[in-house]
Amino acid sequence: MPMVSTNFGKLLAPGLRKIYGDAYAQYPEEYSKVFEIDTTDRAWEEDQSLTGFGLVPEKPQGESIVYTRAYQGYTKRYTVVTYGLGFMVARELLDDGLYRNIKSMPRALARSVSQTVEILAANVLNNAFSSSYPGADGVSLVNSAHPLVAGGSFSNALSTPADLDITSLEQAVIELQDMVDDRGLKVAASPITLVVPPQLDWKARVILRSEQKPGTDYNDINPALGVIRGGHVVMHWLTDPDAWFIKTDVPNGLTWLWRRKPDFADDKSFDNETAKFKVTFRCVCGFTDPRCIFGSPGA
Repeated sequence: MPMVSTNFGKLLAPGLRKIYGDAYAQYPEEYSKVFEIDTTDRAWEEDQSLTGFGLVPEKPQGESIVYTRAYQGYTKRYTVVTYGLGFMVARELLDDGLYRNIKSMPRALARSVSQTVEILAANVLNNAFSSSYPGADGVSLVNSAHPLVAGGSFSNALSTPADLDITSLEQAVIELQDMVDDRGLKVAASPITLVVPPQLDWKARVILRSEQKPGTDYNDINPALGVIRGGHVVMHWLTDPDAWFIKTDVPNGLTWLWRRKPDFADDKSFDNETAKFKVTFRCVCGFTDPRCIFGSPGA
């Protein structure tokens, strides 16, 4: 149904001091600081893992070389989804509105798009510990038992779930160095960014920026200073106030694919003189290699 004058009588009468609710500030873009952004020209894309080889065994004199082979690993499919929203306004309301707010309402669609994108991205981490949202290897994004293609498993979860502090961050940085590839060889994963909800913003600042070790009366240096070179990112749409994540430099991890970026359009109906405004976009997000993240749900 279109927006009509009878529903917006206040906007047709003089005397209003202010009209509020349509011009709130926006948080700066967050998802692009955590996700790898790419584009696609297809309805779906697939990422395919391929293993390397294991350790090299000793070769006794005169004995034949041991031959091995690589394995085709896990397949991750990204299927593009279309999103869209619009509104309609009767011509009379556009003509007679005294405060220009109706004519500026397409800006509200842009706000809706921005927050939809952030929520879609944040939900990948909101569901990081849930078995209902498995990755290509069949388990959740953050899991203590990611199966390896050639047998065995690796963990990208803190061995003992803990709230964020200097001690748990140290343990996480230590443990993420135990991650291995699908043949059991060490992966040189480095911590890049600490990703936290708003409730942990101040704590992250203290841990990562203090000159001396936080929470002590001693003059020890802060070992966390400079360890996570990208600092921390606050994602305002993370829903668990205790969960925290370390983004590593392992590529092909958290992925955002744009099939079509937001496309704003308007039109007019000849018969009923209604103006229509809409926005549509196509995208998909998720994760391929879980080694891109190390996390804890909190204590």
